Amino acid sequence: MSAGPAVQRLSRFSLTTADAERLAAFYKGVFGCRRLGTEHVSGVAFETLMGVKGGALRITLSLGKQVIELLQFDHPGKPYPDNGSASDLIFQHFAIVVRDMAEAYRRLSAMEGWTAISRGGPQRLPASSGGVTAFKFRDPERHPLEFLSFPKEATPAHWRKGQSDEVCLGIDHSAISVSDTARSVSFYENLGFQMSSRSLNRGTEQENLDDIAGAKVEVTALGPRWPDPHLELLCYRAIPRSGKLERANADIATTRLIFEASNCAVPRDSVDSDGHHLIVEGQAVR
Repeated sequence: MSAGPAVQRLSRFSLTTADAERLAAFYKGVFGCRRLGTEHVSGVAFETLMGVKGGALRITLSLGKQVIELLQFDHPGKPYPDNGSASDLIFQHFAIVVRDMAEAYRRLSAMEGWTAISRGGPQRLPASSGGVTAFKFRDPERHPLEFLSFPKEATPAHWRKGQSDEVCLGIDHSAISVSDTARSVSFYENLGFQMSSRSLNRGTEQENLDDIAGAKVEVTALGPRWPDPHLELLCYRAIPRSGKLERANADIATTRLIFEASNCAVPRDSVDSDGHHLIVEGQAVR
């Protein structure tokens, strides 16, 4: 029996959208994304992988060294649910590292269509929660996003190295809300991830960041072989939340993380125990 796929790196972030051109314009205006390509993808292999009929318009963007693809399916799925909380299992965001939080927030505030998750603007978390400054919000289609700024003395080396003059430098991680940390860790370790850090975040700043009274969240960082960008598991303690939602790839709430892996002959769409999608494909030739 051959070994299963072993994840090596996170290569792309894939979002479902109702209007790819509109969302691409928003991401360009707020984050400084650059368009890499526009195409219509279709065919049996795409339909089988995504579990859909028909194809999709795909706009590919770059943000720093990371790649974001926006998929507008020919046959749209469900819109993003209203009134969701950061603790709900449907929640998944990616965190964008910013060089200047004040300027990033100013640029966002000048755009229309987004909504805040965090209350009171960007929040500086205590040292026990990493000491970062963060702000969570939703794009015009309600996908959750986060601005993230590291304290100068604790900025990871890869974000200091060759830092550009751009306000938004790239994507540090994607975070997903989970119901059971141990179960989720087991699922991702079986794909080749390794735990790199763990903390319990709480306090007024965390409550403001998530807009959740009494927020206490276990944050577990997992990395593939090349750990950046990485994955974070968010498990909220004693907080009411909606249960697992069955999400199709054409639903707006479905964000896919696309990983390159060894021992993977055919791309496959996997779903974890809380309904989060990830696509595992063979390693690209370098």
